Amino acid sequence: MNFLGKIDLRERVLVRGITYPTDEELIMLIIGSGTKKDNVVHLSEKVIKTIDVCNSENLVSELMKIDGIGECKALSIAAAVELGRRRNSHLRARIRCPKDIIPYLQNYAIKSKEHFVTVCLSGAHEIIGINVTSVGTVNKTLIHPREIFVEAINQKAAAIIICHNHPSGNIIPSPDDIETTQKILESSRILGIPLLDHVIINQSSYFSFVENNILEFPCSSSRNSW
Repeated sequence: MNFLGKIDLRERVLVRGITYPTDEELIMLIIGSGTKKDNVVHLSEKVIKTIDVCNSENLVSELMKIDGIGECKALSIAAAVELGRRRNSHLRARIRCPKDIIPYLQNYAIKSKEHFVTVCLSGAHEIIGINVTSVGTVNKTLIHPREIFVEAINQKAAAIIICHNHPSGNIIPSPDDIETTQKILESSRILGIPLLDHVIINQSSYFSFVENNILEFPCSSSRNSW
């Protein structure tokens, strides 16, 4: 592929979206150019073959064995692969109890502002989406049930879990937290999309409304599993 071909690929992606390119074309967008020995198409094919047989431990070193892939390009490719893995590792994970959701929310625990997150679940309680519904201040986030259930309906969720972080480190729910949760519970009953729990997290622990018997959730009678 020549320079004009690369420009054409970029234009097509801008028009059709980032889901349009093949895996090889995504690599082409990352590395930008080939070498005198290998054009960018052939180089991208070699990169994909290397990604297919490597793990996170040896990916960078194996990529650097490809002629034309130096340290900078190898790190850029590996970073893109790792980001994709992290962002999609939650998909189809089955959630059986409040503790199961924590590993998929820990990246929000370190945020300096409150992040309100909606976890959408399938009928089998598998994660089908994790959505940041609202970002607030250091100690408060404003949320309306409408914003939560728009995402749930769009993703055809059978149930949801809501979560937010407390940057202060104190995971005990505030009166506002309890009042907001009650409103969301009422909306969930009207819409027929059960709210299974509200979980508050910090960097080392979590607080589950269900486990602590706060409010009446659909699964309150069985606090350790859903």
